[in-house]
Amino acid sequence: MWVAAAMLLGLGAAAVFVAFAAPPTTLDWQPGLAASEPWRAWSAALVHLSGLHLSANLAGAALVGALGFVAAVPRRSLFAWLVAWPLTQLALLARPDLAHYAGLSGVLHAGVAVVAVHLIAAARGARRAIGFALLAALALKVGSEAPWTAEAVRHPPGWDIAIAPFAHAGGLVAGALVSALAEAGAGWRRLTIDRK
Repeated sequence: MWVAAAMLLGLGAAAVFVAFAAPPTTLDWQPGLAASEPWRAWSAALVHLSGLHLSANLAGAALVGALGFVAAVPRRSLFAWLVAWPLTQLALLARPDLAHYAGLSGVLHAGVAVVAVHLIAAARGARRAIGFALLAALALKVGSEAPWTAEAVRHPPGWDIAIAPFAHAGGLVAGALVSALAEAGAGWRRLTIDRK
């Protein structure tokens, strides 16, 4: 199921890119429209601003899909990832200066966080250590982008678009929190079943 979700995200992004000749502002995230057009919290992830942008996120979707497959994440992790998807965009309300946002990168960061938290909560031994290492590496990566600085977007060398580091941070936080809640719920269910 996890791999299918990653594939559907990639296919959806590719379909939107092919279907629209220009970046569709009718689908991207715009904080001023969050209340009147809430569906943008989902659709923005499918919008990409260039072929390079799309290619990078398709590769990322493949990697996140493979990561979840290798980690053998359960359905609750898939549910957590799907819930983190719109929350990642809603986190951008904290950056109202980011007038537009598009792309899968925030949602992909959420997916990595979900897998890491699942491994930390449910795995043992080396797999748990991998979960801690994965979450630490993701936090270091996001921290190195300094999403709290004055500029809402950056223009890294080699990219033909601007990136929004706060979206990556939003994905990390949304994915980790929702996954932690899902894992806590699973633990509570196991505890109550064991007591019966």
